[in-house]
Amino acid sequence: MLSLRGKIVLITGATSGIGRATAFAFAALGAKLILCARRLEVLTELTPQLLEAGAEDVLNIKLDVQDRAAVEAELGADLDPEWQEIAVLVNNAGLSRGLTKLWEDDVQNWEEMIDTNIKGLLYVTRTVVPGMVARGAGHVINLGSTAGHETYANGAVYCATKAAELAITEGLLIDLIASPVRATSIDPGMTETSFAEVRFRGNKERAAQVYANITPLQPEDVADTIVWVATRPAHVNIHDIVMTTVDQANSTVFNRHS
Repeated sequence: MLSLRGKIVLITGATSGIGRATAFAFAALGAKLILCARRLEVLTELTPQLLEAGAEDVLNIKLDVQDRAAVEAELGADLDPEWQEIAVLVNNAGLSRGLTKLWEDDVQNWEEMIDTNIKGLLYVTRTVVPGMVARGAGHVINLGSTAGHETYANGAVYCATKAAELAITEGLLIDLIASPVRATSIDPGMTETSFAEVRFRGNKERAAQVYANITPLQPEDVADTIVWVATRPAHVNIHDIVMTTVDQANSTVFNRHS
């Protein structure tokens, strides 16, 4: 198993859900954490807990990955030299907005999903990967979705952004073929986070229906998989992992308990 003790791990969208769980999973390995999110106050509250969990150190950065100039500054030119040797990048920041027919959807929903899930991922990757290539070490782990493998009704644009994430990861891996830097896509299915609540803009009742009568994945399940991928021997690259609860066969087939 590859040791990450003292190694720098950068996680975007780290305030909740999979990002938060991933931060604690890497903290348990003694990693140094760079945590990025729009809500700096939440990251600040998490810091003592992460240090207690085993993190060697924590650097919190207020960042919206949709803002290219901010990404390039905060993770590039303005990043403390002591934090620049990033060993693992977890591109976790992402969201879904709305669940409706394409021609009836709010265009703003599309803008948010495309700017975060595709362009934000590209901005962060473009800023961090050159250093990995120069050092001859590193691992980019992108959070995809089963939605990137199979389109479902009323979710065309979200599914398209996750299909793009998978294509970007595959393309990055090809571009890195002469480098020991690794790239992986982790594609979970239904996971019990604030995802549905964000999709429905705070409608808790509608969000709860997503997980009704089903046993979903938990953020810790996905975090455990991310850590497993990151700790494979340096010559091993896991290209893509699709993971679901046993109650989910794909993006459209579920076992709803009566």
